[in-house]
Amino acid sequence: MENKLTREEALALLKKYNKEPFHIQHGLTVEGVMRWYANELGYGNEEDYWALTGLLHDIDFELYPQEHCLKAPELLRAGGASEDMIHSICSHGYGLCCDVKPEHEMEKVLFAVDELTGLIGAAALMRPSKSVMDMEVSSIKKKFKDKKFAAGCSRDVIAQGAENLGWELNELFEKTILAMRSCEKQIQEEMDQQ
Repeated sequence: MENKLTREEALALLKKYNKEPFHIQHGLTVEGVMRWYANELGYGNEEDYWALTGLLHDIDFELYPQEHCLKAPELLRAGGASEDMIHSICSHGYGLCCDVKPEHEMEKVLFAVDELTGLIGAAALMRPSKSVMDMEVSSIKKKFKDKKFAAGCSRDVIAQGAENLGWELNELFEKTILAMRSCEKQIQEEMDQQ
């Protein structure tokens, strides 16, 4: 998988089209989660590709929500992203806003964790600690079942993502909580510098 962008270039590209702190933080979160998964699943030599794909996955969402994953190729090409990365990024919208199917394990992970990081992040904000550091799988299971909680996070996509990976939901929940713990402090520091 070809990566033509440095982390600095990718972050600048994200910020060119995203000004809302929420969208930037979501990109940073998915970046960190994808980096953790790359190492966890034996793709450490591709960790930068996994991470930058996570960072840029919603590049078009803030400005073009109705064209999500359809406008992204144009913005990414203009920013110097590889065709591999463009395919990977668009695949997270499969069945929702585009027909680019997640094929590589990295693309299946991105599809699965995008919505789930939103759900876990919302659950963390409800905790006294405001952190995932003390979060348990049982908490996420309860929030997952409560369709009114973080209603914008599609439970169907999360469940489909787990199935695409051949994992039980609990395994996806547990790994993603661990992945979010691995990068929470760094993301907070980066957001504080914004």
